[in-house]
Amino acid sequence: MSETLDQIRQLILEGKVRISDHGYDELAADGILAREAVEGIADAALVEDYPDYPKGPCVLLRQTDRTGEYIHVLWGIPKGKAKPAVLITAYRPDTEMWDNDLLKRKR
Repeated sequence: MSETLDQIRQLILEGKVRISDHGYDELAADGILAREAVEGIADAALVEDYPDYPKGPCVLLRQTDRTGEYIHVLWGIPKGKAKPAVLITAYRPDTEMWDNDLLKRKR
């Protein structure tokens, strides 16, 4: 399990969440509701973990939207801070770039 993911889940439970401007743009572009991205954290599957990312630790998660379709959501915590959980971006993964379960990039 990922320590970053655990921290992000806890922050979301506490309501300490922010959606970046880019995140809002990407949510809108792919028809994803902010609420479903936030609420979907409970059942999220870890795709990639970036604990040492220069802008702060972040995780790429596979979540589901309101129709049960998979989406990818990149969550982070600002470098040097303990809060908030930031939705950095979200998108509908390209099946040409990901394995069938959308958890591993195709090589």
